[in-house]
Amino acid sequence: MVDCPDEPGLIYRISEILFRSGANIVRNQEYVDEETARFFMRTEFSNVSGVDGLLEALQAILPAAAQVKLKAVSNPDVVILATQEHHCLGELLLLNAFNELGASISAVISNHNTLRPLADQFGIPFHFITHEGVPRPEHEAQLMQAISSYGPEYVILAKYMRVLGPTLLQEFPHRIINIHHSFLPAFIGAQPYRQAFERGVKLIGATAHFVTEVLDEGPIIAQSVIPVDHNYSPARMAQAGRDIEKLVLAKAIRLVSEERVLLVGNRTIVFE
Repeated sequence: MVDCPDEPGLIYRISEILFRSGANIVRNQEYVDEETARFFMRTEFSNVSGVDGLLEALQAILPAAAQVKLKAVSNPDVVILATQEHHCLGELLLLNAFNELGASISAVISNHNTLRPLADQFGIPFHFITHEGVPRPEHEAQLMQAISSYGPEYVILAKYMRVLGPTLLQEFPHRIINIHHSFLPAFIGAQPYRQAFERGVKLIGATAHFVTEVLDEGPIIAQSVIPVDHNYSPARMAQAGRDIEKLVLAKAIRLVSEERVLLVGNRTIVFE
């Protein structure tokens, strides 16, 4: 993955270095962001033995401010935070069990015990860390200790219904992924689907994004929508919302795990 100021000849120079290294390019995607005049390139290749030497060679022919990332294909370890809703967690556990998630789930952590039986069915460690009667800083410290014990590359919020404090955000910058319905900033509160029903919405959607200090406004990784109509009751709308949420969250994890997401301020470049 390359992120650098744009200038002529970048694709040629990068490809030439890979060719001289004996690499076989199997897929290549590039994009120039006109707003920032930055060049982005994602290249999949094989048949290279000396990665360290390749990194130095690429840095030598790229602009001084270039960011170059080389990574072997692998499933990153993730820890999932959940509360009581099962749909996203269940989908991720099922995909993980059949090696279709693109990541490896190390543990599930929750502030309720409700979903322990679900995690147990898949043989995934479950940690119950209650928030009741516990000061927020203390609960955050306990949460941090449990997460850090697994050393995950990413933390996944599978309908985790608590706001994370600055400690976790600083420990995992742009490595915490959240999912929520796409009604925001409209229809906030505990009953968004009842509000959507009363408003007569015609689309139900979901958004997966990186978590930042600004609630629900981090860089978007993936979104999708499905149509609804007057036949949908609030309950049926909520079910449709759950269906789309679990699919969008799984997609976001795959995109990030496969190094297909690059950040540009509060936006993302996604090479699908």
